[in-house]
Amino acid sequence: MELDLDPRARRLLRTLISQHIRDGEPVGSRTLARSSGLDVSPATIRNIMSDLEEIGLVAAPHASAGRIPTAQGYRVFVDSLLQMKPLQEADFSRLRANLPVGAGTQALLSNTSELLSAMSQFVGVVTVPQRGQFAFRHIDFVPLDGQRVLVILVFTDNEVQNRIISPRRAYTPAELEQTANFLNSHFAGRPLHEIRATPGARPARHPQRDGKAAVGRGRAVRTGAGRPAGRQRRHAAGRPDPPDGRAGTVRPGPAARAVRSLFPQARDPAAARTHHPRRGVRVFIGEETGLAPLDACTVVTAPYGANGRVLGVLGVIGPTRMAYDRVIPMVQATADLLGAALNPETPAP
Repeated sequence: MELDLDPRARRLLRTLISQHIRDGEPVGSRTLARSSGLDVSPATIRNIMSDLEEIGLVAAPHASAGRIPTAQGYRVFVDSLLQMKPLQEADFSRLRANLPVGAGTQALLSNTSELLSAMSQFVGVVTVPQRGQFAFRHIDFVPLDGQRVLVILVFTDNEVQNRIISPRRAYTPAELEQTANFLNSHFAGRPLHEIRATPGARPARHPQRDGKAAVGRGRAVRTGAGRPAGRQRRHAAGRPDPPDGRAGTVRPGPAARAVRSLFPQARDPAAARTHHPRRGVRVFIGEETGLAPLDACTVVTAPYGANGRVLGVLGVIGPTRMAYDRVIPMVQATADLLGAALNPETPAP
C-alpha cells in the first residue's frame, strides 16, 4: 500500500504502531511526543493523527483514549516502515537443532509446526507435500498370497511407504524382481510424477510379458505413494488477548481449517500486495486473507522446497498486533532450514 506520507507522519505512524504492538493499548499524543523524538508539540501531533485517521491508517476506539492502528495502517507499516531485526542466534540454533538433515519428512513437518507455535506463541501451520513430489531411492515388489503384491518404496527423504496391490494376474518372483531392477536402474532419483510421464517406462527385454508387470507397478506407485500424506499439520498455542480484546482471539480450529484455502494464495506470485521484500515471505493482514475467521488476524507465510521445487508452505497465524520484525525472519529462516533438511545435497543456511 503506497501513500504519500511526509517524514513526520511516517515517523509518528511507526512509533504509534511499535508502541501499540508492545503495550496493546491506545497511544496518546503525549506518549507519541515523548517516544517519537520529534521536536513538535502535542497539538501538532494531534493534527497529524487526525490526518492519519482520515485516510484510514489509525482509529480512535474511544473519545480521548488515544489511537490504535488499523489493518491498513499495519499494511503500510509492514511494507515501508518496518525495521527488520535479524533472527536471534538462540532462535536460529533452536530451529537448526530441531530440523536436522535426515530426520524424515513426517518428523520434520511435525517439528516445524511445533517450533513455529512455541517460538511465536501463535498458531504454526505447515502444509504437507504430496508424496509424488519426492524422488524415490529404491523400490521392491514382494509376492504375497494369491495375486497380491507388497510394494515397498524408499524415498530420498528417508521415508518408506508400503502398499498392497492386486494386479490382474499373478506374477512370478522373477518377473517382479526384473521389474524392480528395471525401475531402480532407470528411474531412481526421480520424482514419481516424472516417471509416470515418461513414455515406454517398461523393461525392454520382454516387452509383451514384463512390460505388463512394469505398467502394473506404475499403477501401484500412482495410487499409493502419489497420495497426499495429509492436508496439513498444525499446533495451536494462541496468545491470550490483551484486556481490551482488540487483538482478536486466535482460535486454532476454524483458523487452521480456513488457512487451507489461503495457502494456495500464499504460493501465488501474483499476490504482489501481500509480498514482503524478504524473499518468499508473504504477509496477509485482516481482510486480505479473504477469510472471515481471520479478519482480526495476520498470516505470515513462506514456501519451502527441495531440489528447486516448492513442496509446500509454512507459516504463523496470529493477531494483527504481532511483532512483525521478529516473526517474519523466523518464518523465513524456518522455511530455509526445512528445505535444507529435505534436500541433503544443499548446504544448510
